[in-house]
Amino acid sequence: MISTKGRYAIRVLIDLAENDSGGYIPLKDIAARQGISKKYLEIIVKDMVGGGLLVGASGKGGGYRLCRKPEEYPIGEIIELMEGSLSSVACLADGAAPCPRAADCETLPLWAEYDRLTHDFFYGKRLSDLLKPGARA
Repeated sequence: MISTKGRYAIRVLIDLAENDSGGYIPLKDIAARQGISKKYLEIIVKDMVGGGLLVGASGKGGGYRLCRKPEEYPIGEIIELMEGSLSSVACLADGAAPCPRAADCETLPLWAEYDRLTHDFFYGKRLSDLLKPGARA
């Protein structure tokens, strides 16, 4: 399940793309437009800055902005940064230890196919796909 953290991160990025005027956008403005607590957004944008999705600046004229074009943000990257692996089962997660039952596991092909479908779906969608027609980005 995708939590509010993951969903709100996507909303923040959409908001920044649609309201881009070349400068930084204050978090309070994003919070007001999105109807999300500024305190909660502070946690989310901190993770996004650390993960290379946003650039932040403090002080007068500060705020946040995208560091790439909207078409360069796969939705899967955003979700995985905020939520962790999209893998459905631990044995298929990146860096997982080899499963001793893999050769005999009758369900492994099911989970592997599901994971491929999920990955391809979210990585096949871009932030730009979610913008309103005519948005600035």
